[in-house]
Amino acid sequence: MQDFVYYTPTEVVFGKESESQIAALVKKHGGSKVLVHYGGQSAIRSGLLAKVESQLKEQGIEYICLGGVVPNPRLSLVKEGIALCQREAVDFILAVGGGSVIDSSKAIAYGLCYDGDVWDFFCGKAVAKAAMPIGVVLTIPAAGSEMSDSCVITNEDGDIKRGYSSNVIRCKFAVMNPERTYTLPAYQTACGAVDIMMHTMERYFSPDTDMPLTDALAEGLLRVVKDSAYRLLADPQDYNARAQIMWASSLAHNDLTGCGMKSDFATHKLEHELSALFDVAHGAGLAAVWGSWARYVMDANISRFEQFAVNVMGVSPSDDPRATAIAGIEAMEAFYRDIDMPVSIKELLGREVSDDEISLMADKCSRDGSMIIGSFKKLDRQDMVNIYLAAK
Repeated sequence: MQDFVYYTPTEVVFGKESESQIAALVKKHGGSKVLVHYGGQSAIRSGLLAKVESQLKEQGIEYICLGGVVPNPRLSLVKEGIALCQREAVDFILAVGGGSVIDSSKAIAYGLCYDGDVWDFFCGKAVAKAAMPIGVVLTIPAAGSEMSDSCVITNEDGDIKRGYSSNVIRCKFAVMNPERTYTLPAYQTACGAVDIMMHTMERYFSPDTDMPLTDALAEGLLRVVKDSAYRLLADPQDYNARAQIMWASSLAHNDLTGCGMKSDFATHKLEHELSALFDVAHGAGLAAVWGSWARYVMDANISRFEQFAVNVMGVSPSDDPRATAIAGIEAMEAFYRDIDMPVSIKELLGREVSDDEISLMADKCSRDGSMIIGSFKKLDRQDMVNIYLAAK
């Protein structure tokens, strides 16, 4: 069991009436001039943006708006947001959207408390000492950014996707109304389910295997998300299934399901290069490479994959642990297919990835061969190439 610090300062307001508290929460956490940051037209068409603006006006809170966040949020919009907030003397950021909006907001918050280039944090040149406070109105459960210490940004100059983590960026509050997710397309719902589960699986597949309590929490979350995803295929407006997935989004990435464990996150790092290069949905990219990663690393600890197969995927145990482990991986891939997720890069892109593209992704993922990823099994550049080839 690893020593750990569990820190979750985000105030969560959850349920059908939660949105009535947005302005009061902004005031409670010190906001007087707010940047309302959002994505595209859905926040406008749904009436949510108007509802947020109305509340802020009623409470006498000044605000400005900046939309335009896209999946795999861009550094250029982050810099635009920093400049806008500096001109307007903003003192609070309100993210209205999903993980991309929250991550863009976090990067803006870093930049507002730093004299240099905000990209310095993401390329390892600086350590964050402070950040502008952030609140969230969550509309897409997936990334878990509403309660995590991390954010991921794509630099268009070189198509480089990098993450940065710091406790100074944790959100002050998160407003979560599962009804806001009723209109999510089935594909986006499925991508979210994959990402949520992967955040816990990246912690579950650990070199540490002596935390039965954490294991039980992780396994329970994974089973519930899988079951809820199936239920939403049948009824997209199943409130309880939407609520389970929305709450799981937060719990999967606020470190609860990894307490006492050394996390892996190799699949995430491998996928970041896919979505940076090809601008694909993050959850779909994770599904495309996970099976190949799993088969490549499973011999490092077959019993862990055997436990996953039995306790999460419902595989009947056998006298052959390896056969049980493989059956678990195959069961997860069957689940991905059931929810219309890809299980190879070819399925993800609609074409085969070239050897040159694989080499480029491995170069970026390994920082030109200088970085090892993973902890369940440590992976060097050649390992990364091998996994991409297996997923090809």
